[in-house]
Amino acid sequence: QSCLSRQQLLAAIRQMQQLLKGQETRFSEGLRAMRSRLSSLHSTLAKATPEAPAVSCPALQAPTDGRKFGTKYLVEHEVHFTCDPGFQLLGSSTRTCQANGTWTGQEPRCEEISECSSSPCQNGGTCLEGLNQFRCLCPQQWTGATCQHRAQTAPPARSATEDPAFSRQPRCAQVAQAQQCSCDPGFHMSGMAANGICQDLNECEVFQRDGGPRLCAHSCVNIPGSFHCSCPTGYVLLGDGKSCEDIDECSLSQDNCTGGSTCINTGGGFQCVTPQCPPAAGNVSYVKTSPFQCERNPCPMESRSCHHAPKTISFHYLPLPSGLLTPTPLFRMATAAAPGRPGPDSLRFGIAGGKSRGHFVVQRSDRHTGELILVQSLQGPQTIQVDVDMSEYLDRVFQAKHLSKITLFVSAYGF
Repeated sequence: QSCLSRQQLLAAIRQMQQLLKGQETRFSEGLRAMRSRLSSLHSTLAKATPEAPAVSCPALQAPTDGRKFGTKYLVEHEVHFTCDPGFQLLGSSTRTCQANGTWTGQEPRCEEISECSSSPCQNGGTCLEGLNQFRCLCPQQWTGATCQHRAQTAPPARSATEDPAFSRQPRCAQVAQAQQCSCDPGFHMSGMAANGICQDLNECEVFQRDGGPRLCAHSCVNIPGSFHCSCPTGYVLLGDGKSCEDIDECSLSQDNCTGGSTCINTGGGFQCVTPQCPPAAGNVSYVKTSPFQCERNPCPMESRSCHHAPKTISFHYLPLPSGLLTPTPLFRMATAAAPGRPGPDSLRFGIAGGKSRGHFVVQRSDRHTGELILVQSLQGPQTIQVDVDMSEYLDRVFQAKHLSKITLFVSAYGF
């Protein structure tokens, strides 16, 4: 009887072990099912709540008779506008996308410039509009481009009464019992043929008054029977007899720049420049590595302000003619990776400082290049400085900044 009880006990133990094993299996299967269900819920929840899109502003169009610079409409991005020659911009030349999805400023439009709006005609003259120019219809007693001279008191420059070289006797011949007289080229008959005189034709005045082709790039000088062109100081007359070319004093060693300074050729002259690195401030200091570049000294690891200061500062000098047609690219900034190191995957360009910022915009020309573009014409003579910076990013993390300090020497002349 005790032996039977032992067998029953063993059978009960085996039965209990099988029961526990079955419960363990069902628990594991339930746990796997619960994990699968949770994963499915997470996936459904992620699809139901997508990441909020970046805020953007409505697309902007270029104004009629104008141009637009900028193609990104995200928050803090700028779009710039300019007008074609002969038109002036009304409204905002720059608009910035705001966090609420609207643009700053007012919608720009281009309005045709009225040449007569300034009332250029004097002494009762009537102004007639032309293509980028005007013409004055003068009363009978007035003459000149703007009716500024009295007709009876405005003799031609260097007339026959002032200089004998500007008048001469006509050449006459008897033809069929009639006397016919003529003047040499560049002279015209004044008075009747019987007692007339040949007076010099002032080509400079006639062509200017009649709106003819421009005889000279700079100054026209009347001479007996003809004319010749002259150029301002610092320029030489070219072989065509009317165009002026700048003399490069620097390459001809005609400058007076002392040691330590560099000669920069400009329109009609030259400038002696000595670029200087900015003075040390806090943890930021620079060393001059070439005549036109400074590099930042290594920064302490903990100095965030030092790492965000420009890593390089370069100096550039550009001579420009007065009244240069716009828009025109002036300067390019580019980046290149050092050997064995990954280059930046994103660049940001901007105008950091300087005067007359409204005359320039900066836009990307390709993935690794940005351009400084002149969008409003500059009149000389004047000197303008504009600073352009380029920031490098890798995986949206700031890497370095480079600063280009650009000095423009605008000539007094359009050539």
